[in-house]
Amino acid sequence: MRVLERAKVPHTLHPYDPEHPSDQGHGEAAVAALGADPRQVFKTLVARVDGALTVAVVPVAGSLDLKALAAAVGGRKAVMADPADAERSSGYVVGGISPLGQRKALPTVIDNSALSFETVLVSAGKRGLQVELPPAELVRLTRARTAPIGR
Repeated sequence: MRVLERAKVPHTLHPYDPEHPSDQGHGEAAVAALGADPRQVFKTLVARVDGALTVAVVPVAGSLDLKALAAAVGGRKAVMADPADAERSSGYVVGGISPLGQRKALPTVIDNSALSFETVLVSAGKRGLQVELPPAELVRLTRARTAPIGR
């Protein structure tokens, strides 16, 4: 939130009860609790591309295409990062990893579908809190590139 306030980016916080059934992921729980469009709510995932940690931001409605992520950053192979590595690098817990304000700035790729919305929702850094902001601001603040990395 400090990143958004410092940059004077208009945003809206959306708190919700993070308790969810075990068959639902954290992103799906946010969509259900907020009654939001699952194509407009984005999950933040951490992968390793050729061994280097990389952040991927994709719609909750789909999944991450690891080959497309690797290609987007000029790599050959991508695999999901170990959750402990994702938490250590980002400073957030799994289910609450935000693309904003991470402890260590990592290469970030946002699915290009984000640009088709006036605003998108991403984790605000903890389970049970989403932040809504213009996708262009998300791209700018994370120094991300956009690419078709979701399926």
